[in-house]
Amino acid sequence: MKKFIILFVAATVIISAGCKKDLDVQDPNAPTTTIFWKSANDAQLGVNAIYSTFHRAGICRWFFFATMIRADEGWSTSPDANLQNNFDQFINNDYNYGNFTGIWNDLYVGIARCNQVLDNVPNINMDASLKARYLGEAKFLRALFYYHLASLWGNVPLQLKSSTPTDLPPTSPQNQVWAQVEKDLADAAASLPASYTGNDVGRATKGAANALMAKAYMQQHNYQAALQPLLAVIQSNVYSLRPNYQDNFLSTTEFNSESVFEYGNALNPNDNHDDDTQLSNQDNLNYGSSIPPFFAPRPIGFTDGQARRWLVTEFEKEKTAAGARDPRLGASLLFDSTDVRGPQFTMIYGQTFASRYGSTPNSDVWFRKFLNDNNGTATGDSFHSPNNYRFIRYADVLLMYAECLNETNSTATAYQYVDQVRARAGLAPLATVMPGMSHDQFLAQIKHERITELTGEGHRFNDLARWGDLGTNLATRDAGFSHFVKGKHELLPIPQQDLDINPNLKQNPGY
Repeated sequence: MKKFIILFVAATVIISAGCKKDLDVQDPNAPTTTIFWKSANDAQLGVNAIYSTFHRAGICRWFFFATMIRADEGWSTSPDANLQNNFDQFINNDYNYGNFTGIWNDLYVGIARCNQVLDNVPNINMDASLKARYLGEAKFLRALFYYHLASLWGNVPLQLKSSTPTDLPPTSPQNQVWAQVEKDLADAAASLPASYTGNDVGRATKGAANALMAKAYMQQHNYQAALQPLLAVIQSNVYSLRPNYQDNFLSTTEFNSESVFEYGNALNPNDNHDDDTQLSNQDNLNYGSSIPPFFAPRPIGFTDGQARRWLVTEFEKEKTAAGARDPRLGASLLFDSTDVRGPQFTMIYGQTFASRYGSTPNSDVWFRKFLNDNNGTATGDSFHSPNNYRFIRYADVLLMYAECLNETNSTATAYQYVDQVRARAGLAPLATVMPGMSHDQFLAQIKHERITELTGEGHRFNDLARWGDLGTNLATRDAGFSHFVKGKHELLPIPQQDLDINPNLKQNPGY
């Protein structure tokens, strides 16, 4: 289950310098490459350390601001002006803004851990098939970290060997970063199993590698190349949609049949639910996600990030075949009518909306999927939430495949894959409600389907980028986009602190 994820080993090279030989004394308690990478257990601990990176604050918290609050689905009412400016308003005056650099740094921490496994595990005398699997996991995870870097920063240094203090890697253009992602994922898909049992459930699989490969291809508009890995996931017979949509966001139904890859979190036995102190020693003490209190409604959380009201309208555009409201709305968003009967019946962390905020409907909307409100929490939310982040779901795979079919002149064939997602929500088949769509009409429908299925899951900014929809045109539903500059704000600024110490790096255009 989750226990493999929370194990951690500091598998690092300790490099010291001195003027005299008698000062170059190795600390016998410090793990180094000369005493560590010796056994199959060392290899496992090294791989587990990579998964531990998901619990660092840059990835378990600020990453979601970069993917959701920057997109038109979210916004910020934080009293922290820097958070509002940088994540919501596209006002980037500080290229060392700590929450951006936190994401950047943590992604490279993960890459460094991957590189150590890839450099050292091949030399360990151990079972060949298990070794191949560990290397495949490291390749997948390195590709995942570079996928996020390519999406957020675009042009970044490629570090493919264990780091040394003298490394000054140059900036690699985004297309080279994507190429490395694709290479790592091809290698991973060739060596990873289709599924796991027991304590290994949750590790990277062949399906995860293929799905992420397709995402990388799609961001480059290579829809033809994306078809094969997506079809491999669909034809694997490993995945299926859960009958209950909300199962994808409950801590009691993690690693279910719809999960292609999720970030595993675990309940910290020392969690007091109300402070952030354990993040100071992240890999030893922070087991879970700290996003819930930042997205939860006041007074439960800080509401540093919340949802836009237009999302509710998007869900309400179409009723189910039985004439009811789309059931995904209530699972996706908290607002005055999460319960269709209104504020008197809508429960917000154990109290009605009316008792918390008054009986008159208001415009506040909060993302629900990451919150422990979904799990029955009534009193508060945790900095160390045990609820897993489902990064890739099978529903996402089906919608991606339909989009790729539409982009490769097979629109009629694409209907059936969208219909699987719609059927789970109780919606009528597309052929019934919108037969004979053109390419552009089908793409517009895909945009609607991805909003109603994937709202608040961290995919929206990449979707908008892929479709070419980022721009001031979005300001009518997200005022932050009034500051958006094309050719600049599609990417974040490279941290100035890195530019200062590495003359081989280049800043992104426009900054």
